[in-house]
Amino acid sequence: MKSIVAFLVTGILFLSACSDDDNTTQPNTFIEIPDSEFENILIEQGIDSDGIINQKILRTDAEQVIRLDLNKDASFGEVSDLTGIEGFINITYLSASQQNIETVDLSSNTQLDTLYLFANSLDNIDLSKNTALLEVDVQSNELTSISGLSNAVKLKKLNVSWNNMEELSINNPELIVLYASHNFLTRCDLSGAVNLKNILIISNQLTFINLKDNTLLETLLISDNKLVDINLENNVQLSHFYSSSNLLNNLDVSANLQLIDLRVDRNPDLKCIKILPDQTIPTTHLSDYQALNSNCN
Repeated sequence: MKSIVAFLVTGILFLSACSDDDNTTQPNTFIEIPDSEFENILIEQGIDSDGIINQKILRTDAEQVIRLDLNKDASFGEVSDLTGIEGFINITYLSASQQNIETVDLSSNTQLDTLYLFANSLDNIDLSKNTALLEVDVQSNELTSISGLSNAVKLKKLNVSWNNMEELSINNPELIVLYASHNFLTRCDLSGAVNLKNILIISNQLTFINLKDNTLLETLLISDNKLVDINLENNVQLSHFYSSSNLLNNLDVSANLQLIDLRVDRNPDLKCIKILPDQTIPTTHLSDYQALNSNCN
């Protein structure tokens, strides 16, 4: 009798151990994909190898993907939940634009160099783990901030236009292109972006911007703000300067000998734009009351 009891106990323990093994193996084998539209796209692209919408994908399937494009297609609905993206640890490219994504965790996607998440519903995004990023486009969201952006030390191009930002500080020394139009910016610190060449920052609330460290700047489009003054003395490579619809009361472009396009109309208190006596600017947009002159006293 004792031997039978011992046999039964051993059997129960063995089954329990097997059950525990299954429970620990399951999370390592599969990645949860709760959004059916997300999984539907993965199936359509041949990434989810079982071909069934069952809220999961083999981890090995996800780890084989280098480029993941989830852009909205007429045959699919909107993706609203990117849970499961953490399993795609080898992707260098992620595009999930024109969806309905409110939050995203990219902390496991450390190989990302290109990120397109424009036209979603994000109000914050953390890029502190994405140090390989070269290009980020998160325009047309509801962003008030971006966390960990300065960790993207290789970043070349950033688009944060059409968001809800009131402050922006850029400490990305390799950044060349910045688009930050149509926000609510009252403060913009670009001192940590010494290689900036192109800035689009129209339609904000800026009263001042310091560009003395941005000596490589070629294009500055800053119309429709509230600028009272701007110093362009250090920006000797500047070729295009648009500052229409501001509140400038003086402007000196005599140091900007590469300037070929100047647009400063609709600055009610700006009557004279200072240039050198022999300086020519091929294209200018001025209001009737404005003039270029070497003497603006």
